[in-house]
Amino acid sequence: MASFETARGYLQTLVSPLQYMANAPKQAMTWASENIITRQQLMSENKDYREQELFFHEQAMQLDIVRQENERLRSLLSSPVRGEIKKMFAEILSVDGDPYSHQVVINRGANDGVYDGQPVLDEKGIVGQILHVGASSSRVILISDISHAIPVRVQRNGLRLIASGSGQIDRLIHNFVPHSADVKTGDLLVTSGLGGKYPEGYPVSRVILVRTDESREFSTIYSQPVAQIDRLRYMLLLSKEDADKPASTSSHKKVAVGKS
Repeated sequence: MASFETARGYLQTLVSPLQYMANAPKQAMTWASENIITRQQLMSENKDYREQELFFHEQAMQLDIVRQENERLRSLLSSPVRGEIKKMFAEILSVDGDPYSHQVVINRGANDGVYDGQPVLDEKGIVGQILHVGASSSRVILISDISHAIPVRVQRNGLRLIASGSGQIDRLIHNFVPHSADVKTGDLLVTSGLGGKYPEGYPVSRVILVRTDESREFSTIYSQPVAQIDRLRYMLLLSKEDADKPASTSSHKKVAVGKS
């Protein structure tokens, strides 16, 4: 009996490597299958993580856009609008594609109480005025438009000037200013209140060039609008509480609001 057990032990020792070799392919297949499944899971999870990362980045961008818009709206609300003047928010719908025409269309119209000639500003200063009114939208002519003019005064000394659009968003022209006029680079120009269109005292532009040439009859004076005309998105429309709304007009002539 002992010899039988000994023989069986020897046989088991001889057979074990054969059994291992026989099971090796199956074990290898099982290991490979498990690793393939794990790799596929990792790839799938990695894809999900990338998609979620993109989603979160997009959400962050949306939140940043909302934050920026809220800041713009808060800036408009804190703009120096006097108490007796009503104000209305407006958003730009489109910008005129003509490079020689500085006009925009806003989402307010006659249904909202908008009227021709109504002054428009952003959080920094005067932007322009309503040119044409539709039922639910209106066209705004910007102060940089070559056909627009606005009466202003030098805040420092009260000297009256006319600020005319130059066709460039960063420049207004002041014509017919005598050499003796006390205008200096850096002077802030504000609305004078003359002409009845714009209320008095709102910032319009800042003088950037004063050139006196005795061979010319008048000085050459340029100023830069304080409003961010090339970045407009939201605007305020102003109207006095007791203002009588003027009749609508469709004239395309120069809007010289300083001559009334």
